[in-house]
Amino acid sequence: MRRRGRRRGPRWITEIPPVEYFHPLGIPGPVPYTVNLTYEELEALRLVDLEGHTQEEAAALMGVSRKTLWNDLKNARRKVVLALVKGYAIRIGGGSYALRGDIKRKGGEK
Repeated sequence: MRRRGRRRGPRWITEIPPVEYFHPLGIPGPVPYTVNLTYEELEALRLVDLEGHTQEEAAALMGVSRKTLWNDLKNARRKVVLALVKGYAIRIGGGSYALRGDIKRKGGEK
């Protein structure tokens, strides 16, 4: 089945984070649920919530519209809060992104 609308384009990210998995302490055995946070969702969180950029500035840095940045930010915040409240693990990875300064795009077309 084909998705409707435009194809998701790559977003510019600054770096691949050194840690790709977080899990809560105190839960015996493997964590039953995991939320998947993409690299571009993490980049949106980092730019807006950690570095204090406006959504317009963050969108420009990532090479997307403000609406696209807002959607990534909203999804990322929801996933992080879900993991914190429910005790889920967070896996970071994947998505459609391009590393800033890299000629070759990761997860997208050239």
